[in-house]
Amino acid sequence: MSVSVRMHPLLEIELEQAARRQGVMESQFIIAAVERALGRKNPHELMLVLQAEEPCSRYPRDARAEVPYETDVSRAKLTSRLRAKHGGGGAG
Repeated sequence: MSVSVRMHPLLEIELEQAARRQGVMESQFIIAAVERALGRKNPHELMLVLQAEEPCSRYPRDARAEVPYETDVSRAKLTSRLRAKHGGGGAG
């Protein structure tokens, strides 16, 4: 089925750019958007299907169960590695 849609020129430019960023044709981008709007492509449901099909540690079952990112610890490790590699102290 073919559908013709008129849209504002600025919206058309945004469509072209978004499709290009995702590496898909404009028609594919529009179809995906319509499917999401109709509830046919719910990202959360797709993730659950993927987890059920491929049970492995790559996809955590519960994101809340993951250890939170510790900024201070990571910053200290990075600073230590950079000083070891490049030498010197300096303020930091």
